[in-house]
Amino acid sequence: MTIALYMLMAAGLTFSFAKSREKTLLALKKAWKSFENILPQFMVILLLIGMMLAVLTPAQISALLGSGSGWIGVLVASLIGSITLVPAFIAFPLAAALLQNGAGTMQIAAFVSTLMMVGIVTLPVEIRYFGRKAAAIRNLSAYLFSLVAALVMGVVL
Repeated sequence: MTIALYMLMAAGLTFSFAKSREKTLLALKKAWKSFENILPQFMVILLLIGMMLAVLTPAQISALLGSGSGWIGVLVASLIGSITLVPAFIAFPLAAALLQNGAGTMQIAAFVSTLMMVGIVTLPVEIRYFGRKAAAIRNLSAYLFSLVAALVMGVVL
């Protein structure tokens, strides 16, 4: 599948280059600039994941975020997710790594959903644009929904 995607990408790039060399080169420059902008965040997250997985044993991860940790683990995971600012393309591989190392489904569901929907770090910006009440309602609603999603995932899976 990976090879097919690379071949499709190469064909698309060749077609684009044949159609308009200037636009293709401009698009490649913009793509490279985007890559350069996201690379520092990506590297920090990868380092943090690597250090966390090196320091914490699967047994420790299981004790902290495993299915045996119950609702305390769900709350811990949801609080960590609420205060962490991680892009989605990092969150899902991180969740997979945590699951492979002993974390529970409910706990990871709470972590990922709060990570994507609750924004404690971005709250000041949200308050500035939407107001204190709207920001508080949105974040509280998202947090509660994350807990419901974790419960559903725990029941379903």
